[in-house]
Amino acid sequence: METRQLTADDGSRLSLRLYPSTGTAKAAVLIGGAMGVRQDYYQPFAQWLAGQGYAVATFDYRGMGESRMTPSLRGLKADLFSWARDYDSAIDALREAAPGLPLYLVGHSLGAQLPGLLRNHARVDGLISVAAGSGYWRDNAPPLRRMILYFWYLLVPVATALFGYFPGKRLRKVGDLPKGVMLQWRRWCLHPRYHVGAEGTAVREQFEAARFPLVALSITDDELMTERGTRVLVDCYPNALRRIERIAPADVQAQRIGHFGLFREQFQATLWPRMTALLQGFGPASLHTTKETT
Repeated sequence: METRQLTADDGSRLSLRLYPSTGTAKAAVLIGGAMGVRQDYYQPFAQWLAGQGYAVATFDYRGMGESRMTPSLRGLKADLFSWARDYDSAIDALREAAPGLPLYLVGHSLGAQLPGLLRNHARVDGLISVAAGSGYWRDNAPPLRRMILYFWYLLVPVATALFGYFPGKRLRKVGDLPKGVMLQWRRWCLHPRYHVGAEGTAVREQFEAARFPLVALSITDDELMTERGTRVLVDCYPNALRRIERIAPADVQAQRIGHFGLFREQFQATLWPRMTALLQGFGPASLHTTKETT
């Protein structure tokens, strides 16, 4: 594994990890992380995937993990649009490290919500969405939905105003997040159409321009996301070849998978090979002929 420091267009410093493939690389894979999740969470999966013949990269959004350059997030100018620019920078770096190869995204939660905002969708040859969906509060899983209005209408505005960022680590909620990221995310989560609704025509048209194939893995025991929420997100990419696949713990003889489980090493012999099968399925001969199947 090699760590690289990237510089975004506005001068922000980002941390990216490269995992060279074992043998000749079949393709390049960039893992886009979930909200508040450091890139090192994905290291076991990234290392395994590199061992299967893929050039793999992970990264931290600005202000997060190894891309957090100051002790405090107070005053950091960052929102979800700038995190999409960080995604762009990571794609550029992986393209440079693995030239001429197909480039696929594995987006975990937020990591599958942002690719519609990329500057150049044509650089992406396919997206696997893992446990991702609309964050609209009515589409949240029932246990989360019972407390989410308190979170969005009281805890987030008050804590963010007091600290100048969202102190999620202290509150044991999500993690520390820049003010601009949290308040924009709040606005998205209070709109039935999530980002394409909250941000209006320009963002909706960005998602409409995406043509890369998309497979969304919806986890039946996801404590945060529902199948309906996943469908709402998938439909934000209306012109992409897309489908949803449901995964239950019983399918892999497990008691639980949940929102975060797929990337844990316990699924190396079951769910991880399924991921490589999906990556291989992005080849031209395997593209779907319909825009959506379930």
